[in-house]
Amino acid sequence: MMKKEDIHLYDWQRILLGDLPAEFYVELLIRVTFVFILLIFSMRAMGKRMAAQLSRNEMAALVSLAAAIGLPIQSPDRGILPALVVALVVITIQRVIATRAYGNQLMEQFAHGDVSLLIENGVIDKKEMLRVRLTEDRLFAQLRSHGIRHLGEVQRLYLEVDGEFTMLKKDQPTPGLSVLPAFDEEFLNRQSRQKHKVCINCGELPNNEKEISCCNCGGETFTSPIC
Repeated sequence: MMKKEDIHLYDWQRILLGDLPAEFYVELLIRVTFVFILLIFSMRAMGKRMAAQLSRNEMAALVSLAAAIGLPIQSPDRGILPALVVALVVITIQRVIATRAYGNQLMEQFAHGDVSLLIENGVIDKKEMLRVRLTEDRLFAQLRSHGIRHLGEVQRLYLEVDGEFTMLKKDQPTPGLSVLPAFDEEFLNRQSRQKHKVCINCGELPNNEKEISCCNCGGETFTSPIC
């Protein structure tokens, strides 16, 4: 560790090159080349999914590799053999999980998670939203990105295990809760509205106008649905 009196603002050689001997930079080329080849081999050995969007355990494997392999590149006192051992252990664990998950639904769900049904027949599942920690603002933004104006257009909305959304539209849309932002009053006022009411929390249409609370989520606030 450097002493305080050894640190000078205009010591450009120390700032740019550090206190390492020049020979280390030749060694650095060898280390980086080895680590790069090791990473390519590791990613290839863990399957083609590693080149696409990563699942949770694949992300954990990648972070473990990065943490173990980064040190030998920067520290001359660290050998490259430990990085190789770590890479082999991570690859083995990843391949065992992938093999066990194949044909085993419980293991697949444990390793990669499960698909979540967020909207069913135009109604939001608030419990599932809470479980997956998804906000209504993000949900509505996702629907708007697909050209959806209200929940009555949506048959199903799934949150896939990789975090992507999959939506199935209704063949015949029904009146539903608006997903348009509240500040855009001009556009909202141009939408055709029904005289009936819809739950502002989940989009459930009540069975009759006399209901004072939503039968789906228990909410007591209603608004006019868009058709």
